[in-house]
Amino acid sequence: MFAAFTFPPIDELFRWKDIAFNDSGYGINKTSLLVFISSALILLIFIGGSRKMKLIPSGVQNVLELTYDFVDRGITRDVIGNDATRYTPFLGSLFLFILFLNFWEIIPGIQFPPTSRFAIPLFLSLMVYVLYWFLGFKHNGIKYLTGHLFPAGVPKALYLLVTPIELVQILVVRPFSLAVRLLANMMAGHILLTALALLTSYTLTNAPIITIGPFLLNIGVTGFELLVGFLQAYIFTLLTAVYIADSLHPEH
Repeated sequence: MFAAFTFPPIDELFRWKDIAFNDSGYGINKTSLLVFISSALILLIFIGGSRKMKLIPSGVQNVLELTYDFVDRGITRDVIGNDATRYTPFLGSLFLFILFLNFWEIIPGIQFPPTSRFAIPLFLSLMVYVLYWFLGFKHNGIKYLTGHLFPAGVPKALYLLVTPIELVQILVVRPFSLAVRLLANMMAGHILLTALALLTSYTLTNAPIITIGPFLLNIGVTGFELLVGFLQAYIFTLLTAVYIADSLHPEH
């Protein structure tokens, strides 16, 4: 008789006990610890890669230059314009930060992406939200807001319909959708990998002859999640560039 296959409550996959400053607003758990470690690793990579720079890059410097070139040419210049390279350091840092957080999902022994907790994508989205509104008002004044609420070429009677929709879009839909897209993809991947890992363990104990199936599927999904983690970092950064472009050139 096989033992029953049980899946832990979803809450147990995402909530972790505090390991410092317990039961306070400053509690540190697995999620916040991975955020700190990711930030420290990125700083170390940037510091290490920028020291003793060579004309012909190698090692960490080569990785950093390839990453910078990827963001600069593939996102900043294509979306914002050739005159907007000053935003590449921000976009590149954002891309690497999200990428590091996402990739914890496939690291053995950790296997948890901090971006599957809503606070992290929400914070990043609000940061982008504040930035593009700041740039919009800085470069266009109040016309940045009125241009969205009362778009040119629309019959005045339709403003009764268009203006509320635009208001909800720019105030709620943009930041919320930016956060939820990243959250939902990483949360779903974490649940799926957990289910496959538990299924592999279950079959190994109760039906070893079929263990190879879920084991290979687990490996395949892990590779797929590697791609998803990269794509979600890229999409988040790309949409950030789109919003910055809208702030600088709302007429487009």
